[in-house]
Amino acid sequence: MSTVNRVVVTGEGPVLVEGPVEVVGPDGDVVRSDRAVVALCTCRRSRIAPFCDTSHRDKVRAASGAEVES
Repeated sequence: MSTVNRVVVTGEGPVLVEGPVEVVGPDGDVVRSDRAVVALCTCRRSRIAPFCDTSHRDKVRAASGAEVES
C-alpha cells in the first residue's frame, strides 16, 4: 500500500505539506526538506523559496479588497 501525504491549502498563506518532501522547481532543481510539515510559499515573496518564510504576513488587505503593504 502506498503512503498518502496530506496537503493543506490555506486561504491566506502557504500550502502545508506533510513531509518529508522533494520539491521540483520550474528549472528542474530539486530541493528536499525532512521536516514533518513543510510550508510552501504561494505569494512569491519568500526569500527561501520554494519554502515559506512568512513574508505574506507583511501584506494586508484594504477594505476595498485591494492589497497594500503594511
